[in-house]
Amino acid sequence: MANYIHVPPGSPEVPRLELTVLEAGYREGAMNLLKELRPHWKPEEVTTQVFTDGITNKLIGCYVGDKMEDVVLVRIYGNKTELLVDREEELKSFRVLQSHGCAPQLYCTFNNGLCYEFMQGDALDPEHVCNPVIYRLIARQLAKIHAIHAHNGWIPKSNMWFKMRKYFSLIPTEFEDELINERFLRHVPSAQVLQAEMSWQKDTLSSLGSPVVLCHNDLLCKNIIYNKKRGIVKFIDYEYSGYNYQAYDIGNHFNEFAGVNEVDYSLYPDRELQQHWLRWYLEAYKEYKGFSTEVSEKEVEILYVQVNKFALASHFFWGLWALIQAKYSKIDFDFLGYAIVRLNQYFKMKPEVTALTVPK
Repeated sequence: MANYIHVPPGSPEVPRLELTVLEAGYREGAMNLLKELRPHWKPEEVTTQVFTDGITNKLIGCYVGDKMEDVVLVRIYGNKTELLVDREEELKSFRVLQSHGCAPQLYCTFNNGLCYEFMQGDALDPEHVCNPVIYRLIARQLAKIHAIHAHNGWIPKSNMWFKMRKYFSLIPTEFEDELINERFLRHVPSAQVLQAEMSWQKDTLSSLGSPVVLCHNDLLCKNIIYNKKRGIVKFIDYEYSGYNYQAYDIGNHFNEFAGVNEVDYSLYPDRELQQHWLRWYLEAYKEYKGFSTEVSEKEVEILYVQVNKFALASHFFWGLWALIQAKYSKIDFDFLGYAIVRLNQYFKMKPEVTALTVPK
C-alpha cells in the first residue's frame, strides 16, 4: 500500500543507519546513532531521558546541556509491531508531512526505529482537547493535512478495509494463560460476530460519501504537541498515517477525548462541541483547498453524521489492534482489557449512530 503515498520531488533523502538499538541497553545504542547524527557531541555530556514508554514504542530524548534546545528523539519500535504497521508507508507519510511543514525533521531510520526532531511544547491530555483555544488549533492543523493534494491528480482510495481485514486475520484465537484465556472467551465476541460487523461497516460506511484524504489515523491526545508560547499545535507519530476517509480521522480523534490509560467515554464530545469543532475544521479545510470559506449548517450536519458513524470503525479497528498487542506486546499494559473496552463501546454506540441520517 506504501506506493500510494508519493513523496514530493526535492524532499530530502532520509539516511538509513545499519544499527539496532536494544531496549535494555538503549543508551549504548543511542550513542552509536549520535556518532553519526551529532558527531560533535561528547558522549559523557549527553543526557538520555525516556520520554514515554508508550503502548507501541519506546521514546528516548538525547541532548547536551540543560536548555534542551537541540534534542534528538530515538524511537524504538515495539515487539512485533511490524505486524501492525507498514514501516515503508510510515516513512513516506512522515516525509510528505515534513515537506508541507506538518511534521518535525526526520534525521534517520535504523534497523528497529527512527530518529527525529523534538517538537517544543506539551503533549496534551483529555482535559486540553475540549478547550476551544486548543481544539480550534487541532481542527485547523488536521484540515491542513487533509488538504494535501494527492500526486498528479491521482484519486486516492482508503486502505482501511485492507488493514482491518489484515488485523482480523492476526487476532488470537486463544491465550496460553488460563485466566487470560477465560477472560478473552467471556468478553470478546466470536470471530464470526466480528467478521459480520466488519462486512456491515464496509457496506455502510463506504457509501457515506466521505472524501478520502491523507490522514493521521492515530490522533490521540499524547500525539498532539501544543506550544502555548507560539500558539500552535503539531502532530507526532505517523505509524498509522495514510489515505483514509476524512470522517474516520476526525471520529477517531473524538474517541480519543476519552483517554487511553483510564478510558472514560463520558468525555466523548457532545453535539454542541462537535458542531463548533466541525465548523472550524470545514472553514480551514476549504481555505487550504482554495475554496470559499463559507460553511452552511447542512455541511456541518453532514460531516457530523459521517464522523459519528466512522467513530464506530475506529473503536472496532483499535479493538482488533489491541487483541493482537495482547498476544505479542512486551509492554506492561492491559491490552486485552483495552480491546474489551473498545469493542464494548462499538456495540454500545452502534444503535445510536446507526439512527443518524445524512440530511438530503
